[in-house]
Amino acid sequence: MTKKRIFSGIQPSGNLHIGNYLGAIANWVKMQDEFESIFCVVDMHAITVPQDPEVLRQKTIEVAKIYLASGIDPQKSSLFIQSHVPEHAELCWILNTITQNGDLTKMTQFKSKAGIQFDLEDFEKSLTDLQNNPHPYFDDENTDTDINKVIKLSRDVAYETAREFIKKFIAKFNSSGVGLFDYPVLMAADIILYDTQTVPVGEDQLQHIELARDLAKRFNSKFGETFVVPEFFIKKEGMRIMGLDDPSKKMSKSASSEYNYIAFSDSEEIIRKKIRKAVTDSGSEIVYRDEKPALKNLINIYSLLADKKTSEIETMYAGKGYGDFKNDLAEIVVNFMKPMQERISGLSDEKVLEILREGAEKIRPIAKKKLDEVKEKIGFIV
Repeated sequence: MTKKRIFSGIQPSGNLHIGNYLGAIANWVKMQDEFESIFCVVDMHAITVPQDPEVLRQKTIEVAKIYLASGIDPQKSSLFIQSHVPEHAELCWILNTITQNGDLTKMTQFKSKAGIQFDLEDFEKSLTDLQNNPHPYFDDENTDTDINKVIKLSRDVAYETAREFIKKFIAKFNSSGVGLFDYPVLMAADIILYDTQTVPVGEDQLQHIELARDLAKRFNSKFGETFVVPEFFIKKEGMRIMGLDDPSKKMSKSASSEYNYIAFSDSEEIIRKKIRKAVTDSGSEIVYRDEKPALKNLINIYSLLADKKTSEIETMYAGKGYGDFKNDLAEIVVNFMKPMQERISGLSDEKVLEILREGAEKIRPIAKKKLDEVKEKIGFIV
């Protein structure tokens, strides 16, 4: 039987960390035997925010090295740089013509990165404040106030609140880049260009997969069956590795604090220090509970790296405290990182670039064939 096809990629920005590995790359390694696998370094996505050109080139190779050191096998999978296959950008433009602004303005990641989400929260807070703290004009001494004056003042207050919100919204929207706004369409193009059937993805990317599904259906409905409508795959334990400094937010390679993540470039000493400083919950019992999100996150990391069930870890540390648990977790992370770092350092830039170029040559005929089909459907002369 023909294997199902998967596609995924990581941006070459920030510092790749164990959250990227546990939430994505480790799953890819396991899936490449079962699926026809396409993995790329999505450098075109990276430039939706400002990048230093030299750093971008360095990070692109670094991400590919981590792929390879983790076990992505070029003999089993296609591995390439996104910008080496220009069909991604061409299909993105075509999909833009069937994408509505409303499809993109509802994207939570865009609103968060553009700062618009915070404006919405401020607006809701302002309305709540108005409800809880009425204008002094409405106090008990003015109970005989003319109702028309009350209505007018209420209308004026509501208008000013809305006007300030809209003004802030427009200012932040206008100052954000078109690429940042549009990158979910590029992500959709990445996926459906290869008739991807399954997308191994983190929970935070589900909204983008839904857009890819919607655009595939929309194009098929308008121009005839062309694209496969992709499904998504999530591994529960690894789908969201949270920040060591804040278990309410996902571990991020662009976090402002280095104590948010454990990077592949961290030394043994730094790894141990980051684990020691990782936030914990009240109490000292080692239990896997939703009401202990910081500890639950650390147990997830322990479970995935040591290949132990969370219940087994609870039993191991019955009667012990956070100190013992953190010391052991630090050694588990160090023992995982050491051979990974050795494999990474053993890969030359030249060898990695050769693999990436071969991957692009291998995959581009598939991309070109699909894009030619799309162009014919919409009326372009191929």
